[in-house]
Amino acid sequence: MTRNTSIPFTVSKDDNFFDRLGDYIGDVFYDILPEQGFELRDEQIYMAFQLEQAFKNKHTIFAEAGVGTGKTLVYLLYAICYARYKGKPAIISCADETLIEQLVKKGGDIEKLETALGLDIDVRLAKARENYVCIKKLNPLAEITDDEDILSVHDEIPDFVFDTSAVMKSFERYGDRKEYPWVSDEKWEMIGWDPLQQCATCDWRHRSGQTLNREYYRHAKDIIICSHDFYMEHVWTKESRKREGQLPLLPEASSVVFDEGHLLEAAAQKGLTYRFNFENLTNVLTGYMGQDVREESLLLVEDILALNDEWFELLGQSAVAVEGSNRQEIPRTDTMVNMAERLNRMVQQLLEQLVFDAELFTMDEYHTKIIEEYLEFFSYGLTNLLKDEQGIYWLEENETTTSLVVMPRLVEDVLEKEVFSQNIPFVFSSATLAQGGDFTHLADSLGINSFDSFSVASPFDYETNMKLIGHVEQEAALKWEQIGAQLKDNEGHTLVLFSSEKEMNQFRKWAETSVWDFRILYEGDYEISAIVRKFQNEEPAVLCSYNLWEGLDVPGEALTQVIISSLPFPPKDPVFQAKRRHANNPVIEVDLPYMLLRLRQGIGRLIRTSNDHGVIHLWITEENKALYRKNIDDVLPIEMDW
Repeated sequence: MTRNTSIPFTVSKDDNFFDRLGDYIGDVFYDILPEQGFELRDEQIYMAFQLEQAFKNKHTIFAEAGVGTGKTLVYLLYAICYARYKGKPAIISCADETLIEQLVKKGGDIEKLETALGLDIDVRLAKARENYVCIKKLNPLAEITDDEDILSVHDEIPDFVFDTSAVMKSFERYGDRKEYPWVSDEKWEMIGWDPLQQCATCDWRHRSGQTLNREYYRHAKDIIICSHDFYMEHVWTKESRKREGQLPLLPEASSVVFDEGHLLEAAAQKGLTYRFNFENLTNVLTGYMGQDVREESLLLVEDILALNDEWFELLGQSAVAVEGSNRQEIPRTDTMVNMAERLNRMVQQLLEQLVFDAELFTMDEYHTKIIEEYLEFFSYGLTNLLKDEQGIYWLEENETTTSLVVMPRLVEDVLEKEVFSQNIPFVFSSATLAQGGDFTHLADSLGINSFDSFSVASPFDYETNMKLIGHVEQEAALKWEQIGAQLKDNEGHTLVLFSSEKEMNQFRKWAETSVWDFRILYEGDYEISAIVRKFQNEEPAVLCSYNLWEGLDVPGEALTQVIISSLPFPPKDPVFQAKRRHANNPVIEVDLPYMLLRLRQGIGRLIRTSNDHGVIHLWITEENKALYRKNIDDVLPIEMDW
């Protein structure tokens, strides 16, 4: 079959594109796909009609479609056809890297469309910076470490990276974490990009894997796939990158699809996060002191560094640990606020001094711009912190540094202006978008004033193919024993979902005292797509995770049991505590909706095709059963046996 890289149907001068598109979509779902062995689904046809109107009218649409409706094929087909019609790629923004892999993996939905329709789809991945190796960190570490995993990564780096005589045309893409699946999360933190890196001033920046991959995906013709985090980073940095003479992270799009769009608000908050540590400000201002500047400026820099040191010492002493989170709460005391106000005033004063120094002396223009950008960034973050009840802030510590993190509490105003004011189609796709059939809560949180919406249920026969069994937890040790028995009875083939990494590690500590007839895989031991492949292909196996409540797609006998270790309530960290403080009823408005949505997503991991079958075990405390049983029953696809 000849591969088609143009619009896959003819449009004459007298034709309306959307009329011809509607005819083509009808042919695809009624004739072409069924002839290729695809099941004809009424829910899929209905969704296709709804999306046609959204693309035609350039509307935002919430497309809530249950598991098995084939929603991904629908939005992909519209996005590809519309991208070729407009001459600009569509952006598919996914909740995380796991969902991205589901789209592009061998046998995934994109490959299915290519094969069935004779299309050659130009799809490229735009991954967040933390998915790329950092040569500035890896190269010196390789000189002193004897860790085989890290040395193996270093051996895989192409020669041109270290050969400064190599010309740009000989460069090739490299550095994606997926290329090094043997590296654990813990080790990747030692060699991957992190927020403390100053990429703009890095000697390796033109040869970094991150830079080369960006150059590649920007030229996609049909689809660019990224994470929500990356899309939001693009939105927030677009103007500043233009001012610096850089291209935005993503090109102009014909349409944007948010897969698992209910998670976009959290990504938007994260994208607007400001992260500071003592070392960064010290490094930047030390560079300033090395320039030809006035004594008045040097004295101000010394005062800022001294106050910054004092302020971070206060933050570290007053921070309170949060169970199940690496985010430490910072009490909002008068002393803390007063020091932040003084620090902000001094940074503003230094920004003014910088203008005078640049005019009076011969300063390096590039470094001047870097210093100015960082000081503005620092001041803007402090301004958010000082706006009472507008900013959320916490402290994070690791072996080498302490970081202050500041995040906006609300993002709807910025999203309304920077994202949803564009006159293009926006599609939100998920099985869980509405609360009780109402989409306004999600729309309001994202600054969306006008939208279309629809809901279609899953076509699967859950009554026949699924069992739901509830268990009341008495004590942790006994629960682990009973979960262990459930794993053995099912001979593996199980996904165990935990509410937190801490809970997963508690189970792991217990499980390591026993002998198992199957392999138990734990999130974080390998790159995420690699660990999913191991679970799917190396039967029998058990996969333990605290993040894969959504996005995991493992059909067939590899997964016939899902064990939910506890109700997935949100943590007590500063982000959710801020939400609770601004709710009339925190349990009803914050905790319960989050838990029920995540629970629905977790249950949805079991039945992925009409042939799948299995059992779901839900563990719950006696107290939570008494409080929330009716709420849980209302969102379950079938009745639960206790």
